[in-house]
Amino acid sequence: MNHRKSGRKLGRSVSHRKALFRNMVTSLLEHEQIRTTDAKAKELRGIAERMITLGKRGTLHARRQALETIRSKEVTSKLFSELADRYRERPGGYTRVLKLGQRPGDAAPMAIIELVDREDQEANA
Repeated sequence: MNHRKSGRKLGRSVSHRKALFRNMVTSLLEHEQIRTTDAKAKELRGIAERMITLGKRGTLHARRQALETIRSKEVTSKLFSELADRYRERPGGYTRVLKLGQRPGDAAPMAIIELVDREDQEANA
């Protein structure tokens, strides 16, 4: 039975899945938008929201917890300075998943996951 087991396995081992999401959340926080499959984007959403909440907390303990997941010190410093200030008044919902359609090769449903209130998005509007 699979009671009380949350999250998608995505056909990967635990270590592979953990490495995948660590890389993806680092890329998302660095570029503020990434293109991936719909299932990965939905799973990544929770991890990214947790990292931004840690950034808003701003303590040394929160920084060390974020560094356990985020692979880059530069991205961590961006999280705790720029992104934390941007989302200071927002009580959650820092990411958005936009569906793109199907990938040509294998018809996998694709999506864009992005941070809401991005600067380059406002410049394009």
